[in-house]
Amino acid sequence: MSDNKRVFLVDAFALIFRGYYAFIKNPRINSKGLDTSAIMGFMNSLLDVIKRERPDHLAVCFDNGGSADRVEMFEAYKANRDETPEAIKIAVPIIQDILKAMHIPIMEKVGYEADDVIGTLAKQAEKEGYQTFMVTPDKDFAQLVSDNIFMYRPMFGGGYETWGIPEVQKKFEVTDPLQVIDFLGMMGDSSDNIPGLPGVGEKTAKKFLAAYGSMENLLANTHELKGKMKEKIEANGELGLLSKKLATIMLDVPVTFHAKDFELDQPDIPKVTEIFQELEFRRLIDNFTKTFAVQTETTPTETQNPNTSNKKETISSSGKMSAGQKGTSAGAGQFSLFGDSSSNETDTETSSTFARKTAETTSHFYQSVAPGMATKLFIKNLISQTAVCFDTETTGLNPLTAELVGIAFSWEVGKGFYMPFPEDRNEAQELIEQLRPFFESETIEKIGQNLKYDIKVLAKYNVDVKGKLFDTMLAHYLINPDMRHNMDVLAETYLNYTPISITELIGKKGKNQLSMRDVPLEKLTEYAVEDTDITLQLKEHFEKELTEANTRKLFDDIEIPLLRVLAAMELEGINLDEKFLNSLSEALNSDILNLEKSIYEAAGEEFNIASPKQLGIILFEKLKLVDKPKKTKTGQYATGEDILSYLAKDHEIIRNILEYRGLAKLKSTYVDALPTQVEEATGRVHTDYMQTVAATGRLSSNNPNLQNIPIRTERGRQVRKAFIPRNEDYILLAADYSQIELRIIAALSKEETMIEAFKNGEDIHASTASKVFNVPLDEVSREQRSNAKTVNFGIIYGVSAFGLSNQTDMSRGEAKELIDTYYETYPKLRAYMSEQVDFARDHGYVQTVLGRRRYLKDINSRNAVVRGAAERNAVNAPIQGSAADIIKIAMINIYNKLEAGNYKTKMLLQVHDELVFDVYKPELETIKTLVKTEMESAFVLDVPLDVEVDTGVNWLEAH
Repeated sequence: MSDNKRVFLVDAFALIFRGYYAFIKNPRINSKGLDTSAIMGFMNSLLDVIKRERPDHLAVCFDNGGSADRVEMFEAYKANRDETPEAIKIAVPIIQDILKAMHIPIMEKVGYEADDVIGTLAKQAEKEGYQTFMVTPDKDFAQLVSDNIFMYRPMFGGGYETWGIPEVQKKFEVTDPLQVIDFLGMMGDSSDNIPGLPGVGEKTAKKFLAAYGSMENLLANTHELKGKMKEKIEANGELGLLSKKLATIMLDVPVTFHAKDFELDQPDIPKVTEIFQELEFRRLIDNFTKTFAVQTETTPTETQNPNTSNKKETISSSGKMSAGQKGTSAGAGQFSLFGDSSSNETDTETSSTFARKTAETTSHFYQSVAPGMATKLFIKNLISQTAVCFDTETTGLNPLTAELVGIAFSWEVGKGFYMPFPEDRNEAQELIEQLRPFFESETIEKIGQNLKYDIKVLAKYNVDVKGKLFDTMLAHYLINPDMRHNMDVLAETYLNYTPISITELIGKKGKNQLSMRDVPLEKLTEYAVEDTDITLQLKEHFEKELTEANTRKLFDDIEIPLLRVLAAMELEGINLDEKFLNSLSEALNSDILNLEKSIYEAAGEEFNIASPKQLGIILFEKLKLVDKPKKTKTGQYATGEDILSYLAKDHEIIRNILEYRGLAKLKSTYVDALPTQVEEATGRVHTDYMQTVAATGRLSSNNPNLQNIPIRTERGRQVRKAFIPRNEDYILLAADYSQIELRIIAALSKEETMIEAFKNGEDIHASTASKVFNVPLDEVSREQRSNAKTVNFGIIYGVSAFGLSNQTDMSRGEAKELIDTYYETYPKLRAYMSEQVDFARDHGYVQTVLGRRRYLKDINSRNAVVRGAAERNAVNAPIQGSAADIIKIAMINIYNKLEAGNYKTKMLLQVHDELVFDVYKPELETIKTLVKTEMESAFVLDVPLDVEVDTGVNWLEAH
């Protein structure tokens, strides 16, 4: 094949959409307020194709008005599509201007889709002896694949794959790519609203194709089918044939492949540069000019085989499987179609994978440290440093069970050392003792990525990591809380560097995956030291950005000290009463069976309650509980929590179904799962606290998630009874901030009426009810207080009259009147909320009392729904975030007091606004005072903070 016989046809909208969503968590907004994400994502992808393949012929194909023929055949075709995002609508004409300046032909035809344009051109080019590569992720194009027509599919996480006939045969389990049309016709396509055959999914479609070969043959042989499937297919044969027709890419669009017109020409570089400058694409200008400057010097490459693509995998034995680990999942960060990560700098954008540095292309000196004299000399040098980055390599992901395989160190960019550890535990302990002076030095700053993991691993070797800490994962979380913070994404974003993949060392996850101990020392040295080298370089970037964002104090005074507190809590764990959980499981099982019986009786038949499809048919077809039930995009009845909660007031069967769901989830997620999460070595449950997940600053817990245990239901509360003290000499103490979010919003809004109620120790909900219902405080009814409580908490989250009426027994009109009266009663609170929204519109973020920022990219969106969500976040993020900051301060202060006083009492859990302690009984009175004092004085507001403290033989009793 000669190189000039290849033509690349780009599916414009597929790449524009993917480019836009690649930046969705970190959109590119220029100084004029224009969201350029879609343009940047598309251009990075297009330039990557050009650099990788050096095509001689290229065109970009657009939809123009959709498919008139398909809509005529089936009016609902694509009718379920969401409205195109604003940024994409704006992007299309700009992208077309860029393509014109690049002298790249734009192919489109009114009334036709890009699929049809590409299909027609591909077949024409094939007849003229060209090999055609269709640049698209859309599986529908597989039907066009032939000996000379290929799919060129971008993959998230890096690289691309080429589908020829063998790949299509394997993917769809067909003998001929044309059968993909039958496959799509049988199973339908929810994204295009193609109905397909009822009851036929991917597996069934493949089974039918294996047996019958086509839709027509299937319909001609329905006598061989059985039961309901036979009935459904016979009743919907015409629908199946229509679906196949809708799924067929047209090959007769009035467009013509003129090879001369499709030749990739030298672009109008000044014109393209001018457009990029207007868009503020500084780095993309460099990428573009380099792409075309070297084009004549580079030999075109053959399209790579999909099996050779360098795709990242989500596995690791390095012990960093949290948000800070090496190894990223597809879509985990801000990826472009071909592996580009979005830059987090406001004035730059992503550089291409093509130009990224790697260990192979970057000069570096990574050395392993031999035992004996070399180790002694290394340690002497190590302890003379002022700041060192280190990273542990371990045998597994669980720090409580993982053993040290080695430790990497770097203190100079491009250089570093790896110290392997012997497998024998005693020998390993002897080696760590030699390193103890480094780790316990107060004068050497320790740098790392996800240092909490390393601290926990070293604690098992009785090593306490002392001195100043700098965690790059935490630093980036404060700089950009909405972006992912794993090391690979940060390296690609800030350093334009792609690290060595863990899969290169130990293979993919599964039974054949190696242990880190099996990796040759030379490879392990390169991998481990590269981590510390990269992290050291990231630190230099983030120190500047923390200062620029005014979050350095938050980093030094809260997040870093909290890291140590959380490590200690996680190592401590909490005792679990497994016998009680077993008895609770049996009781739940009995409750679930009774609910099942009641639901079946009300339905008049047995069915799978857990099946949304079967449930929808029972509720909305058989029982006809709603005149016009809502449906999902797939055509099923919607039976989600929001739908059923709205109906629960009026239908006992709905209440029973919701209770059934709640109990089933409680049983599987907690009651049955918790005993399996007890660590064998400690006999306790050790949750992981994640500092870098919630954008508001709140902590989240994992393995197990203790923050989602239901508290509003009796059975949910009983789960807390399973958490008990370590032994009879201890008792659990729970300390809970009372209405902290309301106190914060009262203080920040300077709403005197509310502030006075708090200062006077009044019941804030009764006080609010007294004012909004205009009744004396002592005459407030339980219902009035309940409604006032719902508004008090709901107002922070922008509750509407509709939402309030759903949560109470009020009509929508009564709810609206209550909200209006509420705002009249607390005018400064409403003014504060408006001010927060205005601040967000002007600055693009809001912040907590300690300066933690929440960036709100959609605050000026033209889409009212999207903008409304951002406006609600503008109000509640500072409240939630301030509450999170305050309890973090309290945790740090209490931990320090417990350590300084050498108390036996330990802090175990943080759940929302509550702290749980394992208190040594002789220390109880002292600890009660200490905890309450430190929590209430953690931060001074115009409203006093109030903490309720209680104790018990289990968490429920203490709470």
